Amino acid sequence: MEEGGLKFYILATSPGLSPRTLTFKHGDTFALFGAEGDIVPEGLGEQGLYHRGTRHLSRWELFCCETKPFFLGSSLSPDGILIQVHLTNPDLFVGETFLPRGSLHLRRLKLLYQGDYYEELVFTNYAFSELRIPVVIRFRADFVDIFEVRGVRRHRRGHILPPVVEEDRVRISYQGLDGKLRTTEILFSTPPSALSPEEARFFLSLPPKEKVNLAVVVRCLQGEDRPERSFGSALFLRREERKELLRSSVRVESSNEHFNRWFERSENDLFMMLTRTPYGLYPYAGIPWFNTIFGRDGLIVALQTLWFNPEIARGVLEVLARTQATEEDPARDAEPGKILHEMRFGEMAATGEIPFARYYGTVDATPLFVILAGAYYERTQDTEFLKRLWPHLELALHWMETHGDPDGDGLLEYQPSREGLINKGWKDSHDSVFHRDGSFPQPPIALVEVQGYLYRAYLEMARLARALGKHDLVLTFLSRAEAVQEKIHRLFWPSGADFPALALDGRKKPCLVRTSNPGHLLFAEVLKEPEAVRLTEELFRTDLFSGWGIRTLSKREIFYNPVSYHNGSVWPHDNALIAQGLAHYGFKGHLERLFQALFEASHYFPHARLPELFCGFTRHYGEGPVHYPVACSPQAWASGAVFMLLAASLGLKFTGKGVAFLRPRLPAFLSRVHLKGLRVGEHTVDLECLRHEKDVVINVLRKPKSVEVLVVK
Repeated sequence: MEEGGLKFYILATSPGLSPRTLTFKHGDTFALFGAEGDIVPEGLGEQGLYHRGTRHLSRWELFCCETKPFFLGSSLSPDGILIQVHLTNPDLFVGETFLPRGSLHLRRLKLLYQGDYYEELVFTNYAFSELRIPVVIRFRADFVDIFEVRGVRRHRRGHILPPVVEEDRVRISYQGLDGKLRTTEILFSTPPSALSPEEARFFLSLPPKEKVNLAVVVRCLQGEDRPERSFGSALFLRREERKELLRSSVRVESSNEHFNRWFERSENDLFMMLTRTPYGLYPYAGIPWFNTIFGRDGLIVALQTLWFNPEIARGVLEVLARTQATEEDPARDAEPGKILHEMRFGEMAATGEIPFARYYGTVDATPLFVILAGAYYERTQDTEFLKRLWPHLELALHWMETHGDPDGDGLLEYQPSREGLINKGWKDSHDSVFHRDGSFPQPPIALVEVQGYLYRAYLEMARLARALGKHDLVLTFLSRAEAVQEKIHRLFWPSGADFPALALDGRKKPCLVRTSNPGHLLFAEVLKEPEAVRLTEELFRTDLFSGWGIRTLSKREIFYNPVSYHNGSVWPHDNALIAQGLAHYGFKGHLERLFQALFEASHYFPHARLPELFCGFTRHYGEGPVHYPVACSPQAWASGAVFMLLAASLGLKFTGKGVAFLRPRLPAFLSRVHLKGLRVGEHTVDLECLRHEKDVVINVLRKPKSVEVLVVK
């Protein structure tokens, strides 16, 4: 477009989600609806029903009496299973009869289960006379890949086959360039009066004060053989799944109603994101763009929730061990021993148009895999599982010392990829790593937090080797950890610098930029006490601490932008990892400040759901945090933040014989926290944590004699 003599060009970009978007997921399927419950092909067109990386419904619109119903309200159920929408009629004439607004009520119930979308429509007549209502559902299936929705343009596509229309169903199929047949099948409980490949028409007769139900099932089929189910049976099975997760998880209740709401929303979002794979549970990363396996995300979620439900960590370790790279493949950034970055199932991944079918372009997932293995063993003492995992840990270690260290200097580094990612840490934007003057570093690049992970990975390998009786390896791993610690101190925190470097470039020149990345050194427990004190003080200065959390980038830096993805925004998971480190060093006052900030931020987001990230603007009285326009919500590691914050505050640790609370503290907004069903080995315990000023009393409500509960002040 042109304005004032200047031309403006709008480029394809990832579309933003409206705060009114209705979102839910089950397994490999998720859906985005407008607030009215429709899928409307307008704006940037992100709405739809998606299954395994492909959109199976691109339009789903309901009309009554040839018009859109009047919107009353909509919501996601607290457990995240059902979407409910309430509609009514506008003022209109039905034939010669005037029908005032509110005479007809329409309730839409929506459910996902195993690749099928269920919608139950309940029409209630509140008028004094019988109504004969024409109802139309218009639909379309475009079968676009999710990367097309995000703005990636394709030169070729497959083709949609001629639709098949039967009495009570429509079948639309797409033959992809990958040879796979994808089908959207729409089934109606009541055969429509008229049915075509794009719409179904009904004429409903409603006596006064009576209800009429209409049920629809949309099946997303990609070669699966699944039984047809009713709405009721699918709902029953979904609820049974959730009950099983609840039974295996800790029940948490506190004295603060909003905290309970935040925790419950996070718990239900975590359960929603958990997907059952052949090898166990795996938390998919986020909706809409990351509804798949991500290595780094899954590992961090597993660490966040390890005390809450260790089965999540076990599933993550199993899946990532099974998908660990075994050969070199530069197109996928694969190297033997490397842990997966992401896995995609769509057509573009299958054809190689994008390199993400199994993509390994991450530098930190491999040491995090080792860290999680050690943390899982500490939590469960599961020696048999550790024995099975040990060969994969050795492969991971071999990668870290060979391909992961291309110049042999004992640090983990990465090279940019021609077709994949340029930056391969958690801040993987193209501009997230730079020198203070704004120039981009020459590779290979060694990120500061990744060296912290490497240090802790060596410590975990020493612990695990000891547990397996491999005592000849213990000192070797400990000495390597010590060498990494020395390099971090010498290379990343040069004399005279007030803050650790973000990274080293290929010439070992430090990127002296103030970021949140060094905060992960606290999580890695690699800093000595004086260094930890200095770093903590700097992280909480106003250039980094926004009042809502620690920013990814300081306000002092040249690329600072509070509306950027990684250069000035606030990420809940980033803050939670820092909080875990603060707990280790005993900096409970700073931890409480961080916990309080994120707790108060949660008040301003729909459903008390912290998103993937939010903008890094400075906090002002009477104003909430500013939403980031394309943040995933829910995002698994944002949901996991509250789990890690609570455990860090309580200093919750597992000892092998029981559970310990190291210097427990609770923030001012929590006077009581009740933990029920905390698993310790084969047993569970119930505990009550009571705050008295800056002290916490742990009351044991139930425990077997064999389980120890220790409190270290």
